[in-house]
Amino acid sequence: MTNTRIAAIDVGNDSLKAIFGRMEAELNIPNVIARDIEDRPIIGIEELDNQDPLNGIHIRVHSPILKDNNAIYRVGQLATKSDNSSELDPGSSKSEEDQTIIMLFAALALDAVRDENKQIFKKSNNVVEATYLLGTGLPLREVKEGKDVGYRSQLLSAVHQVEFLVTPKYQGQKVNIRFDEVKVYPEGFAAFINLVMDNNLNIVNKELIDRRILIQDIGGLSTDIAVIKDRKVDDDKAQGFNLGVSESLEMIREEIRSRHGVELDSRRDVVEIITKKNDRNHIMVKGSRTSVHDIVDRILFELAKKQYRILRNTWQKNSQTEICYFIGGGSLILKEYLKTMNNKLDGYNIDFFEDEKESIWMMANAYYKLITDFARKAEKVPAAAPKEEQKQGKTN
Repeated sequence: MTNTRIAAIDVGNDSLKAIFGRMEAELNIPNVIARDIEDRPIIGIEELDNQDPLNGIHIRVHSPILKDNNAIYRVGQLATKSDNSSELDPGSSKSEEDQTIIMLFAALALDAVRDENKQIFKKSNNVVEATYLLGTGLPLREVKEGKDVGYRSQLLSAVHQVEFLVTPKYQGQKVNIRFDEVKVYPEGFAAFINLVMDNNLNIVNKELIDRRILIQDIGGLSTDIAVIKDRKVDDDKAQGFNLGVSESLEMIREEIRSRHGVELDSRRDVVEIITKKNDRNHIMVKGSRTSVHDIVDRILFELAKKQYRILRNTWQKNSQTEICYFIGGGSLILKEYLKTMNNKLDGYNIDFFEDEKESIWMMANAYYKLITDFARKAEKVPAAAPKEEQKQGKTN
């Protein structure tokens, strides 16, 4: 019998973060796709299986919930090298984009075909039958609009197939993906759970549990503000804004191209330039180390001013707030600008996560905590005995 495996997946605007099973496997894949052909050209095809599958994700995705069904894609790192690569656009709804679904299915398929999962999923004729209990999330704005219901329903409604084409180690394998259950959590609530509870949902930060908290989640395409009061998100005051870092990253990328003639593959390349430990805000131009500090500072400072305005307006409407936590990949990029601005202006009690991984993986970790708690509670409910056994008073 096919077993059900836990998956907690955050399809972030910059990258997908996923945790599987009992936290024994995780994935981080750039959220970039590109349409492709079935027989993509590759140098050294005989060496394909010695390469990392994450650097060569090449798949056909079949699902009735996709607008463009049965299409072929490069995904993640491989897609960043394509001229026709696609990243999510500002103003788009994560729940309504094929790209979100493609990234989600690609991650599940990559987990399902791992050798370590041979004892979990049935495989016949290179087809893996994979069943998952999925925990994922959507921005507060989309949840408030009720889009989580349709998103969940679509995922549950069918069997979805991923076929690996010219992908290292997995070429020719197919994965049929089914869901036993799908839980779609609002991102602000998930962030709160991650702040105050451990993996067993035991309260670990008691000093936060009854405080009035703001959580400002700065993503690639949007910013969500969750207002936490009485241990839950205040739905009336939770807000979502179509303001993320992606547009600013594109502006930096374009100005570097026009001023220095350097073509960066994707927004992710810009992020690496901004956040790297050594030679931050420097690029190589014709072999010479060149500063782009002025470009980065000017564009990111303008974005930080807009983010600070959101904080100020929200705090004014929630005057008894005690602290605001900035989370998400965007907060890492804007941290120093926001701190400097806050010190000069209002002096709000704000905090950031110094651990880069903790901030970036916060949503995936929260979904994992929530979905494992759901699974644990579901297992406590005994299955109904067959009718004949019920008559005889027997139990399984």
